[in-house]
Amino acid sequence: MANSSATLDWCIVRLGDDNNWWVDEVSDPVRWDVDGLSIVDPRQVNHLIDLVEPLRDYNFDQDIMEVAFIPFRIEKDLGKGRVRLKRVKDSLFESDERLFALPDTVDDENGPYADLLDQLTRCRVKMLNDLFDFESKLTVDEVEDEIREDQNASFIEGKAIHTFDELTSILEYVPAGWETEDGEGSDIDDESDIDDEDLPDLDEEDEEALKGDSSLKWEEDEDEEKEGEDKDGEEESEDHEEEDEDDAPRSRSRRR
Repeated sequence: MANSSATLDWCIVRLGDDNNWWVDEVSDPVRWDVDGLSIVDPRQVNHLIDLVEPLRDYNFDQDIMEVAFIPFRIEKDLGKGRVRLKRVKDSLFESDERLFALPDTVDDENGPYADLLDQLTRCRVKMLNDLFDFESKLTVDEVEDEIREDQNASFIEGKAIHTFDELTSILEYVPAGWETEDGEGSDIDDESDIDDEDLPDLDEEDEEALKGDSSLKWEEDEDEEKEGEDKDGEEESEDHEEEDEDDAPRSRSRRR
């Protein structure tokens, strides 16, 4: 762990209106400025770990990410959306405990967190160049410039950028007009994307019960059913008309 964070033993965090956690107080106010200082919660930590997994094939170094964050666990709930966290020595990747992760930003230009941002950007660019047949290779500078432009827009609006958003802007970056092969960033909107093996088996009795539940019918099924009813109605109407025509005077033309 970096020496600059050696005296940071605890911090108090609050849940913001954006549903992200922000730091209110730290045990080392001399080195740490809490103004706009964000912390990654356990749910976000797990998501980031999932996002960096594909980058292992592109020289991602887990140790750099471990050093870039200071892990904390919940020590006490202070109420009103505030929690006191206690520093621990656990690994973010290996711990079974739900951990918060504070980025080591004491030296925001040359510190361990800055090294992490640089590594993630380089790995992401390598992966994208491997996935896509760009007319010209994507460069680190291009990605950094685009992300920085978005961040500057947020700064102009007076918005602090949360660490989680800063990291996902790199880990989920895709050039405009492109999409990763695994459909990253897109929703499943095709019925064929759902594997039948993922669906649970139903007993015959349950299946029959579900068939009778109109709330579970697809819109297409309802349309087909409606068309069938309309068709039956037309045939029935034609039968009645044929009966009426048999009784009517022969001079009346038949319905074709």
